[in-house]
Amino acid sequence: IPGYGDSPPVEMVVTAQGRRTFLDHVLQELGMQRPVLISPSMSGRFALPFLLAHGDRLAGFVPIAPVGTKDYTAEQYRGVQTPTLILYGDRDTGLAPQALQNLQHLPEHRVAMLPGAGHACYLDKPEDFHRALLGFLRQLK
Repeated sequence: IPGYGDSPPVEMVVTAQGRRTFLDHVLQELGMQRPVLISPSMSGRFALPFLLAHGDRLAGFVPIAPVGTKDYTAEQYRGVQTPTLILYGDRDTGLAPQALQNLQHLPEHRVAMLPGAGHACYLDKPEDFHRALLGFLRQLK
């Protein structure tokens, strides 16, 4: 993620609009049409602005305890029709409950909780994670 970890700071990603535009450019450069956007943790700062502005361009959305969910209102979430799988580990007592509370306002959502998994549930329980993700992907049109 630009500007995080050891990556150099990028002026464009300072604002939510800039992060949305950055992600839009990435998807365009990759030639992706109606992808499923998977958004763990810090990537929520990019994925959520994109979802709220361009959710109709996604085939699906899979938030995994993303940051930034409290930056948007229930009404904003209710306007998104993108099929969503809210995925989290039950041992993530930090971000997961807050993300679930906010994201459950997305009208086309379902929830998958992975028992015994923490914040990086895809690392803690990879088989359960893939089972939930593949089940969701199979349901998409």
